[in-house]
Amino acid sequence: MRLGIVGSGMIVKDLLSTSSNLKDIEFVAICGTERSRETMNQLKDQYGIQELFYDYDELLNVDLDAIYIALPNNLHFEFAKRALEANKNIIVEKPFTSTYKQALVLSKLARQKQLFIFEAITNQYLPNYKKIKELLPTLGEIKIVQCNYSQYSSRYDSFKEGKILPAFNPQFSGGALMDLNIYNIHYAVGLFGKPEGIEYYPNIERGIDTSGILILDYGKFKCVCVGAKDCKAPIANNIQGDKGCIYQDTPANVCERFEVLMNDGSSSKINENNYEHRMVNEFIEFARIIKNNDLESCYKMLDHSLIVAEVQTIARNKGEIIFPDDAYEEI
Repeated sequence: MRLGIVGSGMIVKDLLSTSSNLKDIEFVAICGTERSRETMNQLKDQYGIQELFYDYDELLNVDLDAIYIALPNNLHFEFAKRALEANKNIIVEKPFTSTYKQALVLSKLARQKQLFIFEAITNQYLPNYKKIKELLPTLGEIKIVQCNYSQYSSRYDSFKEGKILPAFNPQFSGGALMDLNIYNIHYAVGLFGKPEGIEYYPNIERGIDTSGILILDYGKFKCVCVGAKDCKAPIANNIQGDKGCIYQDTPANVCERFEVLMNDGSSSKINENNYEHRMVNEFIEFARIIKNNDLESCYKMLDHSLIVAEVQTIARNKGEIIFPDDAYEEI
C-alpha cells in the first residue's frame, strides 16, 4: 500500500516507528505546514519518505493507495472530504469526525464512490480485543461494564495557567470525551453494539470537559465509561457477568493482557497481542483490505465508526459541550 501522511505530530511519529513491522506499506509522502518543516524533514530522512509537501492539493495529485489523516480533531472532516472528492482512499485518525452529521457525509460519499475509508482505532484490530469478544459468552449474562481511562495531562497544567492547547480547546474539538473516553466508547460498542440510552456527566472548565462519566444503557446491563485528563487513577476495564468477569489493567486503546476470573474460582491470564505497538495490527489490516478490494469489511468497520460518532455527539449534547462543527449543515 502506497501511503501518504497528513500531519507530523506524535501519532505520526508513533506510526512511523512501527514501519519495520509494516512490510506491505510504503510511506510515499508526508504533508504538513511550514512551521513543521524541520520535523517533517527529519521524518522524511529517518524513514525514507520519498516526497514532502506543504500543499494538500499537491499531495492529492500523487499516485497513492490511501492517505492517512492525522491532524487536530476539528480538521478531520474537511481533509477527509477533500480526499474523497479527489477519489482517494483514506484512513482518518480517531475521533473519526467532530459530529455524527459529518460522519454520515463521509460515509455517504465514500460508498457512492466505492472508496475505502477507515477510522484508525487500534482496539478493534488487536488480538486481545477479539479474544475478549470471543470469551464474552463464558461470563454468563452481562451485568456491569466499567472502562476507566484516566490519565493526567501535562497540558492541563498549562490549561490551569490560562494557556489553552488543542487538547482542551472546543474550537479544536478537544476534551476528555474526544481524546480518551472515545476509546472506551469504541471498546463498548465493538463488544455490545449501539446502546439504548446515553448520558454524559462532564466536569466542565472554560466550555470543555476536562473529565467526565459516560453511562451507556444496554437495557439488561449498564456500561460506565470514565475519561479524565485532569486527574488520574489506575486504568482498568471490567466486564462483569453472572458467571465470571474479565479484568484488564491497560487502556482500552492498548488492550494488553487480561484475566478471566470465574465464579467457581478458576482463572486464566491471557495475552494474544502479537506486536508490541498498538498501531501495527490496524495498519496491516487496512493494507490487506485495500489490496483485496474488500469493501464489505471496510464498510462493516465504517458502520461501527458511525455508531461511535453518534454516541459521542449525543453525549456532548447531553453535557452541553458545543463545537463550532456542530453548526455544520451539508450543502
